[in-house]
Amino acid sequence: MEIKRNLRKERVGVITSNKMDKSVVVSVARRVKHPKYGKFITFTKKFHAHDEENSCNPGDTVKIMETRPLSKTKKWRVVEIIERAK
Repeated sequence: MEIKRNLRKERVGVITSNKMDKSVVVSVARRVKHPKYGKFITFTKKFHAHDEENSCNPGDTVKIMETRPLSKTKKWRVVEIIERAK
């Protein structure tokens, strides 16, 4: 009998800071259409994510996945680096 794991949220964002040890700050932007005026508004949310190899640099585009709490603010981990900063 297989044990089902909960579905984990995934987000794609840009690294804004890697000053911490084995941690990065990822900015995830989402565009939402205003209900009345129809203009697209960009909302940005920052997530602290776990980077085991310290391989991420600011400007990299990464995919992060929700995980168990690793510290007070870290509840996400870096799954893959989609694109390196130029």
